[in-house]
Amino acid sequence: MATDYYGVLGLARGASDTEIKRAYRKMARDLHPDVNPDPGAKERFGEVSRAYEALTDPEKRRIIDLGGDPYETGGGRGGSPFGNAAGFGGLGDIMDAFFGGAGGRGPRGRTREGEDALIRVDLDLDETVFGTTTEVTVDTAVLCDVCTGAGTAPGTHPETCSTCNGRGEVQSVQRSFLGQVIASRPCPTCQATGQVIPNPCPKCAGDGRVRSRRTIPVKVPAGVEDGMRIRLAGYGEVGPGGGPAGDLYVEVRERPHDVFTRDGEDLHCRVTLPMTAAALGTTLKLETLDGIEDLTIKAGTQSGSVLTLRAHGAPRLRGTGRGNLLVHLDVQTPTRLDGRQSELLRELAGLRGEDLTDGNSANHGGLFTRVRDAFNGR
Repeated sequence: MATDYYGVLGLARGASDTEIKRAYRKMARDLHPDVNPDPGAKERFGEVSRAYEALTDPEKRRIIDLGGDPYETGGGRGGSPFGNAAGFGGLGDIMDAFFGGAGGRGPRGRTREGEDALIRVDLDLDETVFGTTTEVTVDTAVLCDVCTGAGTAPGTHPETCSTCNGRGEVQSVQRSFLGQVIASRPCPTCQATGQVIPNPCPKCAGDGRVRSRRTIPVKVPAGVEDGMRIRLAGYGEVGPGGGPAGDLYVEVRERPHDVFTRDGEDLHCRVTLPMTAAALGTTLKLETLDGIEDLTIKAGTQSGSVLTLRAHGAPRLRGTGRGNLLVHLDVQTPTRLDGRQSELLRELAGLRGEDLTDGNSANHGGLFTRVRDAFNGR
C-alpha cells in the first residue's frame, strides 16, 4: 500500500499548496525535537517532513495523485519502474527526455517562507522559578516598508523573464546513444521564478525585506528550566519576497545562584551547624526564595541529615504544585579550643562515659591504647 501523504498532514486529496504549507508549519512546530521531548515526536516529525517534501515536488505529487509512492523503487503501483537509476529524477524526466516534454515543473514563486531564529537570554534563579517578562533585542529580516515585499521600485512591476519566457527553466539538447536528450535546469537569469525585476526597490535591492534591530517582550513562564526554549510564532525572519516570517526561539540560560542549586523542580542548599546546636537542638532563620522561614533543628541532629521544606521549590511547568527545598546539614566540629573549653568537653566526655585518656589499665586501656593495640594486631 502506498503511503497516504495527504493523510499524514491531515489533508484531503487535491489540497492547495497554501493548505499543504500551512498544515506542515503547524505540525512541524508542534513536533520539532527542540520543542517536543516526547520520544515519538522525532519519528513523527520525520514522517511529516517527508510528506511535505513529496507534496511540494510537482513530479512526486503527480505520482502520488496517480496512486503511487514516489519513494518506492520497485515499480509499485503508479511509481516509476526505472526508479532514479537513469539519473533523470523519475518517470516524468525520462518521458521528457524521449518525447521532448517541457518538464512540467513551472516557475518557482518569488515569495518564500522565512527562516526561524534563535536567541539566548540569561535569567536569575528567582526569574525562572516565579516567571518574569523580559525583553530581547534581535537583528533580523523584516518586511521592507517601501515596497511591502514586492521588491520593485515604486510605480514599477516585475516583468516576464526573456531567457525562459516565464517558465522558470531552460532546456538544452544533448546527443547520446539513445538519441537526442532534452535536459531542463532552473533558469539562471530569474532564479527559476519566471520573472525579473528591472527596477528594484532602492531600499531592499529587490529582496522585499531589510535587516532591522527590534526589541521584543518575552513572557517567561514560572518553572522554566535551563536550556528550555520559548517559541514566539511569527517573530523570526521574514521570507524572501515578503514571505511569511519564521519563528523566534528564546533559549533560557539560568545563572548560578550563590546559595541554591536546582534539580528539576527541587531546590537544594547547605547549612553549617555548630556542634553544640546540633547536639542541643535549635531554630534557625533560613532565607528562601519565598522569604524568611523557621528551620527547626532537633536535638542530636547528625551531619549529613536533610530537612525538607515542602512546596518551596520551583513550580511544575507541566503540572500543578511546586517542588521542595532540601536543606543539607553539615555539623561543624571546633578546631581551636581554649583551656576552659577543653576542660568542659573533657568533663562532658566523663559524664557520658567516654574515656579520652591514654591509660595503662590492663583490662580497658584508653582510647589511644585501643587504637594502638588494634593497629599492632593485639
